[in-house]
Amino acid sequence: MNIIIAGDGEVGLHLAESLVNSNHNITIVDPHEDLLKMVESHADLMTINGNSTSISVLQRASVRKADLLISVVHDEHINLMTCILGKKLGAKKVVARVNTMENLSIENRQIYQELGIDALISPEDVAAQEIISLLKQSAATEVFDFSEGRLQLFMIKLEASAPVVDKTLNEIANEYRSLNFRAVAIHRNRKTFIPRGEDRFMANDLAYVITKPEAIDLLLELGGKVEHEIHNVMIVGGGRVGRITAKRLEKEMNIKLLEKDIDRCLTLTDYLENTLVINGDARNIQLLEDEDIRNMDAFISVTNNTETNILTCLHARMSGVKRTIALVENIDYIDIAQNIGIDTIINKKLIAASYMVRFTMGNEVLNLKCLSGIDANAMEMIARPGSAITKKPLNKLTIPEGMIIGGIVRDEKAYIATGNFQVEENDKVVVFVMPNTIYKAEKLFH
Repeated sequence: MNIIIAGDGEVGLHLAESLVNSNHNITIVDPHEDLLKMVESHADLMTINGNSTSISVLQRASVRKADLLISVVHDEHINLMTCILGKKLGAKKVVARVNTMENLSIENRQIYQELGIDALISPEDVAAQEIISLLKQSAATEVFDFSEGRLQLFMIKLEASAPVVDKTLNEIANEYRSLNFRAVAIHRNRKTFIPRGEDRFMANDLAYVITKPEAIDLLLELGGKVEHEIHNVMIVGGGRVGRITAKRLEKEMNIKLLEKDIDRCLTLTDYLENTLVINGDARNIQLLEDEDIRNMDAFISVTNNTETNILTCLHARMSGVKRTIALVENIDYIDIAQNIGIDTIINKKLIAASYMVRFTMGNEVLNLKCLSGIDANAMEMIARPGSAITKKPLNKLTIPEGMIIGGIVRDEKAYIATGNFQVEENDKVVVFVMPNTIYKAEKLFH
């Protein structure tokens, strides 16, 4: 595909890096010349310095030949205008990042579709929804649904007391004969690998598991995890992520929201109905103590400052808060943050990439999740009639290195992948795959 990415910073750059190792022709349009020079020195793609709302700039980027135009600059008005112009100038498909929640309403989506925009994405909206899902499944570090929840991807950090620690996958399979979940990856010492039968789990491993809903309790028990009821929640940061999260939770939970900007606090007070909005700096330890941090069940820090989010979450953990979630925008910090005790990391660049990358793939790919802290993806794919994946049982197939099949959904019923399972046409298959194997995996289903 010929893909144009309009960006003005790290989101566009990260998206370009996510795609550059594929067979696509990538052109990135950005107003920052210094950033483009850095990109050119690290990646094999074309760069154009300029404003993406300029018709001449889009024409220089060969927009009429573009299969896909993605606009992810910080100003949503630029994204919307870029996509409208791009479609008029010949781009086959256009996708825009938006920030304002009203743009995601059904009525407004319809208007933008009539103007030629194929899809809208708000990373802040998706981030808020991920936070809410994690609070409802409080023992997991990361959760993602496939096929409307018939299969789920769980990431859990193994406690030292976990029954599976120091056991191989084969030993666990012999001890528990009918497991309705499958470990698809282990992240250990900053490296991710797909486990085989003789691999052992170790304390503090980050284990990625495909599970059926009815197996979640046993999965958490084997991981040494305990579910906690979440009632009292403290949110730091009243930006879009914090605001949306509080709005969606305030009727179910007791929410305190800390924001240091007084004008934003006044706006939040009008917007939120059942949330206690507090004007103050969360880096003030005494303020957190005065606001009863020790009796919070969850602490969510989503300010624009990564360091503030990490440090305040660490203080919450030291104060006994059971669940901590931090917005970490610097991808290099994710692994560090996970290893020093923060339960879950949210990253808007990865969220945007998960959504956008799907548009670069064939219609075999129904869903894709770029995982936090590791260079890997979880995908839901449909087995097309005549595809290689349907020709033999799984243990007879040549599966590319860096790929593992976790589960299958057939006629709304979920199955965990085992060696003698035969995938049939139109089955939905959940796979865990390393980035350099994605397009090999696609070929199996095409």
